[in-house]
Amino acid sequence: MNSDVQIAGDPLALPHLLPPVPSHPTTVAGFAGLARSIAADRAAWAPLVRYDTTTRWYYRLRRGPGYEVWLLSWVPGQGSGRHDHGASSGVLTVLEGVLTEHTATGPRTLAAGAQRVFAPGYVHEVVNDALTPAVSLHLYSPGLTAMPMHPGQAAAPGGAAAPSEVLAP
Repeated sequence: MNSDVQIAGDPLALPHLLPPVPSHPTTVAGFAGLARSIAADRAAWAPLVRYDTTTRWYYRLRRGPGYEVWLLSWVPGQGSGRHDHGASSGVLTVLEGVLTEHTATGPRTLAAGAQRVFAPGYVHEVVNDALTPAVSLHLYSPGLTAMPMHPGQAAAPGGAAAPSEVLAP
């Protein structure tokens, strides 16, 4: 009896039959671009958004090789508390509304379309100081495994590189 390989040939010898290798950004710009492309696909994320007045709502939207993407909603007055993201770098993209990021250098207003890129160990607090709800997208690489809180401490970079701001078009 003949095997499948004997009958059809070795599928590994025919690259066009193999599934595509999943894309994985390798640069900060690549991750920021991935976040912008996910943000632009409103039909994919908007129906998932929920608003919860008792706690911040979040939903893991996507996992990829070496990263994960979270969708968060913020009703007026909700905040994250001062924290860092452990060993993960991140890209925060505001999808709707306005958020305020508090850091060692002071507050920064982030309107829809704004992005913040940060390195591991970067301490900040994100708050919805506005009168309307907000939605944000958070991409972490590697995937988020820790979010140490820093209560009562001023937000400071903690020795990590300061973030750079990238504004989406």
